[in-house]
Amino acid sequence: MFKIVLLRHGESIWNKENRFTGWADVELSEAGMEEAKEAGQILKKEGWVFDLVYTSILKRAIDTTNIVLAELDEVRPRQIVLAWELNERHYGGLQGLNKKEMADKYGQEQVHLWRRSYGTRPPELSDEDFERQNAQAIFKDIPEDKMPKTESLADCYARAVDYWQSDIAPEIKNGKKVLVSAHGNSLRAIVKFLDDISDDEISNLNIPTGVPLVYELDGNLKPLKHYYLGDSVDIAAKIAKVKNQSKL
Repeated sequence: MFKIVLLRHGESIWNKENRFTGWADVELSEAGMEEAKEAGQILKKEGWVFDLVYTSILKRAIDTTNIVLAELDEVRPRQIVLAWELNERHYGGLQGLNKKEMADKYGQEQVHLWRRSYGTRPPELSDEDFERQNAQAIFKDIPEDKMPKTESLADCYARAVDYWQSDIAPEIKNGKKVLVSAHGNSLRAIVKFLDDISDDEISNLNIPTGVPLVYELDGNLKPLKHYYLGDSVDIAAKIAKVKNQSKL
């Protein structure tokens, strides 16, 4: 049996302001820093150690990772791998816009499709915003043909699950203790793959910020069970908060 931890970054400043974030490289909020610290403390209490940590290239995931590892306070060496394939789903022209305001303008059903459906893409970035995005230093190593103007969850699934299969899964099978520190949608993609969740049912899955999600896997990396670490009431409240972000 193998065990891994999936962790969505702590609350970002745009999570706090209820904005679509996507590939915008925003900071953690003060609450998000505290969530990351608490996640590290919980993992330490549960006796977790990690050989290998995968994170996206966005600072909210990287900062969450660093805070967690500081709380674990390990002296043993570990490898940290930054992978753009674990970036959040790209929200295109919605990035920076308030979710409730968009629900008021376009209707709650349409915003729910943009946020939670499997195949629906939000409006694309304008050409000007696309050029501005591509000029950012953090994206310089991403192949030009891989730079999105927008993404559906299906698009995010393709890159995140490909990376899981090519890079992460072999290391787990080699006995590495792995933490994947990423984002709501890139983690939803991995969970969809692991649990074989249907395209329709994935819209009901909400992953809270800053809460470690443990998967116990068999020798073929098929899930035996999964569970969150922490206070169940607090976790339920955080899941509900994610679910209700675009409600009028």
